[in-house]
Amino acid sequence: MQSRAVSHVMTRLVLVGGALFFSITADAGEADVVAATATKTGDETYRFDVTVAHDDTGWDHYANVWQVIGPDGAIIGERILAHPHVNEQPFTRSLSGVSIPAEITGVTLRAGDLVHEFGGAELYIELPAEVGQTVTVSD
Repeated sequence: MQSRAVSHVMTRLVLVGGALFFSITADAGEADVVAATATKTGDETYRFDVTVAHDDTGWDHYANVWQVIGPDGAIIGERILAHPHVNEQPFTRSLSGVSIPAEITGVTLRAGDLVHEFGGAELYIELPAEVGQTVTVSD
């Protein structure tokens, strides 16, 4: 009888703990791109400095990627974020050497996290026309 009671209590603790863990990680929400800079570094080459905001909670829920998306929805560039930024929000990371054909004049930047993948705020940025020029946008 006592074993059954202990088993019942343990089952409840696991369920409550799981629900609590899920609610904590889900509260972090989706990753948002809040600012970006595009610099034309070569003939059809760009550098992007992208600022991401996300309430990283640790290794189970953090912003793990941002992407440069072309007008047709294709991924042109991708920056993998290898660790949580719990105490550094928002944070900016760069990606150089992004090749973009001359006929593309603007791109969309989006960020993703481990739980929600994509779905947060995105930013559209017009690409600078001349080598050495920089364009900056923010939400």
